[in-house]
Amino acid sequence: MLSVSNAQATILNLVQPLDNQRDTEIVDLFAAESRILATPVTSPLDFPHWDNSAMDGYAVRYEDVQHSSAEQPTVLEIIEEIPAGYQPKCTIQAGQAARIFTGALMPAAADTVVMQEKTRREENRVFILAAPQSQEFVRKKAAFYQAGTQLLPAGIKLNAPEIAVLAAAQCANLNVYRRPRVAIFSTGDELVRVDEPLQPGQIVDSNQYALAALVRESGAEPLLLGIVKDEPVALSKVITDAGAIADIVLSSGGVSVGDYDYVDKILESLGAKIHIQAVDIRPGKPLTVATLPTPSSPSSPSSPSSPPSPLYFGLPGNPASVLVTFWRFVLPAIKKLSGIRAGWEPVFLKVRSHDELRSDGKRETYLWGKLHLIDGVYEFHKADGSHSSGNLINLAQTNALAVLPLGKTLISPQEEVEVLQLIKP
Repeated sequence: MLSVSNAQATILNLVQPLDNQRDTEIVDLFAAESRILATPVTSPLDFPHWDNSAMDGYAVRYEDVQHSSAEQPTVLEIIEEIPAGYQPKCTIQAGQAARIFTGALMPAAADTVVMQEKTRREENRVFILAAPQSQEFVRKKAAFYQAGTQLLPAGIKLNAPEIAVLAAAQCANLNVYRRPRVAIFSTGDELVRVDEPLQPGQIVDSNQYALAALVRESGAEPLLLGIVKDEPVALSKVITDAGAIADIVLSSGGVSVGDYDYVDKILESLGAKIHIQAVDIRPGKPLTVATLPTPSSPSSPSSPSSPPSPLYFGLPGNPASVLVTFWRFVLPAIKKLSGIRAGWEPVFLKVRSHDELRSDGKRETYLWGKLHLIDGVYEFHKADGSHSSGNLINLAQTNALAVLPLGKTLISPQEEVEVLQLIKP
């Protein structure tokens, strides 16, 4: 049985990121939000595109106003008014100024802007009441970015700030990684669909819905394969079919040691290589991780030019175990696969515990709950009720998991605890 840290390392070593030649597509900028950039972006535009004013005021020559003061103001003739979007017509000569507004082009020969609060205007004259700094309130051409250099690197997630940058650079279409494809199915004779009536002994397949939502949140594409009965032939077919269409396959149930837990035996019969069969974690101990044979060449390892082998995660069947093992192991794997160059590792924080947290100390234990910001300090509040792996109800609104390391049986209220951050509070 692997430790949690060794299991994570094993999984991430198995993940081969999407290929920046084979696994990309072109998308419109409006469709690029949350996508991963596959190639670096450059722009033929300088930022700013031209010298412009950072303030409403007056464009002047510094040499004319460098000795100005309220007692001895410099008086300049206003020869032009320059709003944003207007092309200046005049060149500023000695003793002259132009009324200018934020974002407007600087007129020729002007090198400084005096903010209007430090001036007094009388008809076509302006009195400069304080000496500015040389080039004050002037945004110089290419001060932010020089045309032809790298604007954004490959491997970053495109959020609103990056979208704004790309729009300003007139990048209407982008080369991004395709979304990873994740096949999902649930196993168990006791499972029924959400729209079916329950019979005694049956339960609704909530895992498939939870996993589909988590996969979408991760930026991947869920491929829903439904419920598969505990029958080896049916399981073998769905695993084979899933491996042919997906980068990652997720199943829930069938990986423990019961008489009807067939997944590991079927994986072996299909030629899959099993890397993990159990992890020293609670909840989520029965976790199977395997690489399936490549669809194009089942009997030989993939070559550099062929797609990598699909990665198989056989998750436990209990709802809490499914969510915890996804957050802890599957989510980082999807992030790394997606092509993102950094930030796919789990995020842990040291926070204060509001509640007493207990474990038997025999396995690394994860307790779900919520992070709250209390007087500027994050505090973990454990979810009320049972923390049984079968209790789905109190998982609602979870945004963090408190971690009790192996051998740790108690964390007292107000004591520091490490938490796995799931959603920023």
